[in-house]
Parts: sequence; C-alpha cells; structure tokens
Amino acid sequence: MNPKTFFSIPLLLLLSTVVHSEDWPQFRGPNSTGVYSSKHELPTTFSDTENVKWAATLGDGIGCPVVANGKVFVASMIDEQHVGLHAFDSATGKTLWTRQWHTPNLIPVHKTNSQCATTPAADSERVYFYFSTLGLMALDADTGEDEWKYEMPTPFFVFRWGPAMSPTLYKDKVIFLQDDDLNPAIVALDKATGKVAWRDDRSDQAVNYSHPVICETPDGDNLVVAGTGMLIGYNPDTGERKWFARVLLRNIKTTPVVDNGVVYISLQSGGIANQWLASADRAETGDSNGKLSKDEMHAIVPSGRVPEAFFKKTFDRGDLNQDGFLEGEELDIAFLHPDNFAGARFDAKEAADEYVLAVRAGGNGDVTKSNLLWKHPTKYTDHIVSPLVSNGRMLLIKGGGIRTAFDTKKGKNIGRQTRIQNTCEYFASPIVGNGKIYVAGENGVIVVLEDSEDYPILSKNDMGDAILATPAIADGMIYIRTRSKLICVGN
Repeated sequence: MNPKTFFSIPLLLLLSTVVHSEDWPQFRGPNSTGVYSSKHELPTTFSDTENVKWAATLGDGIGCPVVANGKVFVASMIDEQHVGLHAFDSATGKTLWTRQWHTPNLIPVHKTNSQCATTPAADSERVYFYFSTLGLMALDADTGEDEWKYEMPTPFFVFRWGPAMSPTLYKDKVIFLQDDDLNPAIVALDKATGKVAWRDDRSDQAVNYSHPVICETPDGDNLVVAGTGMLIGYNPDTGERKWFARVLLRNIKTTPVVDNGVVYISLQSGGIANQWLASADRAETGDSNGKLSKDEMHAIVPSGRVPEAFFKKTFDRGDLNQDGFLEGEELDIAFLHPDNFAGARFDAKEAADEYVLAVRAGGNGDVTKSNLLWKHPTKYTDHIVSPLVSNGRMLLIKGGGIRTAFDTKKGKNIGRQTRIQNTCEYFASPIVGNGKIYVAGENGVIVVLEDSEDYPILSKNDMGDAILATPAIADGMIYIRTRSKLICVGN
C-alpha cells in the first residue's frame, strides 16, 4: 500500500468528524455574539409540532441550551429542592445522561426569573456548570461524572433579580464573572484542573449581569467586561486590567457584542439609589420620605435579612451624619464605590438612561476619550436584551416588540422604529444565521426577520410555551428552550 494513502485514510476520517459537528458552546454562541456563520439552511417556519426533529420535557428553567461535539446541554429544576443538568444527543434527542444536586432553601427570585437561570458552557471534553449554592463545576461531557469543583460564596443580591451569570470559555480557561452586591469578582480557571489562573476583585462595581467577551487588538486579545460605569479590558492570560473607558451607566444587564476590534453596547439603567428608594417605598416599612433606613433595607431583600458585611460596605460608608438614614448624596456614596461614581450623582427625579455606543478595544489606562467611537441616547434599548450586530447594522429589540437599527460606523439610526408584530415582553436576545434573524418572545412566539436593512418579517412561529432563554443553533438545527421543554427544529 502507498504510505501516503495509508496515512490519508484516518486523517480524512478525523477531519470529517471534526468538521461535521458544529458548536454553540456558551451563552449566545461563539463569543456571545448570537451569530451562526455556517452555510447550513435554517428553517423559516416551525412550531412545537411542525418541523420538530425531537423534543424533551424538562423542569423549569430559563438558562440557554449549548451545543458541543454533537451534544446538547441544558439545566432545569428537577423539583423545588433539586437542580439538574441534562445531556442529549444533538441529532436524535436521545438522553445521554442527567445529573442532579440537592439545593434546598433557595432564596426567592422574581417571578419572571427562575432558580435555574444560568447557561452552561461546553467543549468536546467537559461541560462547565454554575449554580448559586453549588459553585462552579466541570463534568465529563461523555459521562456526566465530576472532574473538578470550584467553591464560591453564595451570591447576595438585594433585589429579586437573582443569580443569572454563566461561565464563558477562552482557550484553556473557563472564566466566570459575578458582580453581585457583596463579593463582586471575576475568576479564570484552568479548564482541565479547575485551578485558579487569576482572580480580580471587582469591589469598585455594583451589581451587573453582563458576560465577558473576547476582542482582538493589535497588542493581543483583550477580555472585555462591561460593569458599573466602566468598560474594562483585561489581559486574559494574567487578569491585569489593561484599560478602562468610563462610558457606561450605573449597572448593566446586557452583554456587549464584538466585531472587528470594536465593542458595541446597548444599555438601559436607572440610578441605583433610586432603585433602593423605590423598593423601600413598596416594602411594608416604607414611608416615601426619600430616606433609607437599615430596617427598610432588611424589608427589601428576598431573604429578609441583609448581611452585616453589606451594611459595613455600603450603609455605614454613606451615613455621613450618623443619623441612621441615607438621604440625598449619601445614597450615592453608599452604593457606588468612591472611585467609581458612574458619571452620575443622586437625582430624585432621574429617569432611566438609555444609550447605544461603540468603543474601540485596546490601549492602556484611561481610554475614555481616545477609544469612544460614538455614543447616542435613545429611547429604544432594553435593559435585558443584548444587541445583535450583523452586516454593518446593530439591531435592538425592546419590550413590546419594537425593533430599532443603527449603522455600526457612526451609530446613526437606520429607518424608523417598527413593531415586529409580536407584542409581549422580551428576555431572549436575537440570533442570526443563514440570513435570518430569530427573535423569541416571552409569549412563546419566535418571529423570523430577514437580515436586511428593512428587516421584513418572514414568519411567526408559536412554540406553545413561554421563552426566556436565547435559542442555540448548530448543524442546521435550532434548539429552543421553553420554560418546560427543549425543542429541536430544522428543515
């Protein structure tokens, strides 16, 4: 046998195996962009019965499905005291394995949220899963067996938004960011061992829900994180803060999108102090006097009790006259780090601010003036739904089903705001593939738009159950996580 022929056979088999399986490895796919770049034809019309390849019944959850090496991973609440992680064959829906953990005494979350709100991340070897009372763990992707576990403090959140952060992947690292109200930090772990590569204390941040993204720069990759007031560029290998831009608001729940070295962001945020006062006024002890006491703070939190460490970090710092109340400027001093006032002071009449902006990644130190490409106020951002950048346009979807588009070069509005004919709340972010944009509404209807300047509606597809999780795309199929099912649709 010709030696070249002998060696080419297994090599071709190996290559065909690698190329065949497409991955959507983390929240919103590759680098959290929501963009599916394969040429596979994707379905335009489907439902919970039409063009369904397979479906699986799950417990409650709003975390997204992910796909890696021919497997789909998704989490659910098995019951009120157990959380589960499920692995399915991506083509057939065959259950490969299910793991479950006892998680009693969970703190209540907002009704639109779920105790199971996080998205796993996965590669060909492992699946990485976070849960608030369990920490971050890695399981064997084939068997579901434990590989390592990283213990973390249970996050503390004042409001009922609850924990919703998810791991992201970069080369040999799994990165986890959690800007909670007590111990905000970002950590990078070795994917194989779970050992800490680096950790950055983010005590200068208030509560945020944005995911880290990778951006290529002339000086190498940057890990870009949006937080309170600042966009920060980290060295992903060492955790060093390389640059920051003071261009954001008090907190952020959307995830930036990176395209050709530029970071695109949409955000909506009210003042943190105002959120505290509004919540205190709604509490049983609230008296609408514009002041905040420790008793009112206890009444706000879902657990009914604020940790003393949080009071020391915030209330005690802000109560300048020691009268037992936070009032006026004291509120900002309490809830914003002294080095990070997020560009705003307390204003009792302040409304929510909304912006779209673009920042060039890279540089050193304060790059606020040098790297901000454009920033425009708008009334059409959403505080949860992340933007979609495709074909030189930045698309926003706002609650109620309003779409707005901006040119990515200068941020100029393209056309007028238009409803996509599905009036409901939106929590899932839009995704795009094969020239089609998929926008999932909480009412269970997925609107398909053509990825062109006018965004004509191609179809409306009812999945029969509420959708808060962003769908995943791989191998020409769309994986849709409703609150009670995982549904795979395709042509």
